[in-house]
Amino acid sequence: MTAFSRFTPLAISLPATVPFVGPEAIERQRGTIVQARIGANESGFGPAPSVLKAIAEKAGEIWKYNDPENHALKTALAAHLGIKPENFVIGEGIDDLLGLIVRLVIEPGMPVVTSLGAYPTFNFHVNGFGGRQVTAPYRDDREDLDALLDLVKHEDAPLVYFANPDNPMGSWWDADSIVAFAHALPSTTLLILDEAYSETAPEGSIPTADALIDLPNVIRTRTFSKAYGLAGARVGYGIGTPGTASAFDKIRNHFGMPRLSTEAALAALSDQAYLRDVIARIKAARERIAGIARANGLNPLPSATNFVAIDTGRDGVYARAIVDGLMQHGVFIRMPGVAPLNRCIRVSAGLPADLHLFEQALPQVLKVLG
Repeated sequence: MTAFSRFTPLAISLPATVPFVGPEAIERQRGTIVQARIGANESGFGPAPSVLKAIAEKAGEIWKYNDPENHALKTALAAHLGIKPENFVIGEGIDDLLGLIVRLVIEPGMPVVTSLGAYPTFNFHVNGFGGRQVTAPYRDDREDLDALLDLVKHEDAPLVYFANPDNPMGSWWDADSIVAFAHALPSTTLLILDEAYSETAPEGSIPTADALIDLPNVIRTRTFSKAYGLAGARVGYGIGTPGTASAFDKIRNHFGMPRLSTEAALAALSDQAYLRDVIARIKAARERIAGIARANGLNPLPSATNFVAIDTGRDGVYARAIVDGLMQHGVFIRMPGVAPLNRCIRVSAGLPADLHLFEQALPQVLKVLG
C-alpha cells in the first residue's frame, strides 16, 4: 500500500498504533458481540437524567460553534472548586490535553519521565512528538514517587507524568505526599498530575484545588468521562496558574469543543446529587468485582478508581488468556500491558447485569485454562 512520500522522518519512523483497541474493533475482528462492556473504565451508569434533558433541550443549537473561550464552563468549574476561571484550560478529554502539553514542552530527543506501564496514551503523544521516554518501575503496585523524582533530576527532564489515582492499577497516594513531590521537583520540570479518577478517590488522597495553584510547573488534568458518565462527549480540563493555562491558547483547537458536550458538562457539574449516587454505585460495584475475584481464587487489589485490578497470581500470558476467554463469552475487559503489572486483569465497575455475566463467565474460563 503506497503512502505519501513526504511525511516527516519522525512520522515515517513511528509504527501505526492505537493505544487502546476498542471493543468495537474486537467485535469486528472476532465476529463477537460485546454483552458486558466493562473494560474501558467508562461509566455504564451513564450521565444524570438532567444531563440528557439538557442535551435534548439544546440539540437545536448544534448549528452553532461552541464558545472558543469556554467561558461558561470555566466559570462553573471555578465556582465548583473555589478558584478562578483563568486557572482552567478546557480540552476534548484529558487525552487531547496530554497531547497539547507534550507539544508545548517537548522537542525531539528530550527526556520525559513516567512510570513503566502507566497510561499508554501519554506515551503515544510523547512518541508522536519525538520525546525520549525514561521510566521508573512501579513499587508495590503504586507509582514510585522517589524513583520518578530521581529520574527527573538525573535526566534534567522538562516533563514528568504521574496519575493519582493510578491507571492501570487503581492505587493511590495521599495528598500530602503528592504536594511534597510537586514542591521537590525542579522549577524547570512540568508535572502532569493526572486526576481523571479524582471523584472516586478516598478522602485525603486528592490535594485541595488551591494546594498547588501557585506552582507554574504543575498542570492537573481532570475529566467528565469517568464518574460523570460523559466519555463519549470528550470533555476534559486542566488546572494551573493563569500563565501556564493561557499557554494552551497558542496551540489548542479553539473550536474543538462540541457545543452539546459543553452543555452536558455544565448540566453534569450542577447535579452533584447524581454524582454522589453514582460514586456509591461504583463503590458497590468494586466490592462485587472483588468478591467475584476472591470466589475464583484471584486477588483483587485495593482501588480508588472506577475499576478493579485483579492479580491472577501468574503472568501476562495467563492474564491475556483470561481476557481473551472472557471475550468469547461477550465480556470485554482489559489488562495492563507491561510486566509485572500484566499479571493482572482489569474490570470496570458496571451495571449489575454486566457483573452477572462476568461472574458467570469467569469460572468457566478459568476451568478451561486449568
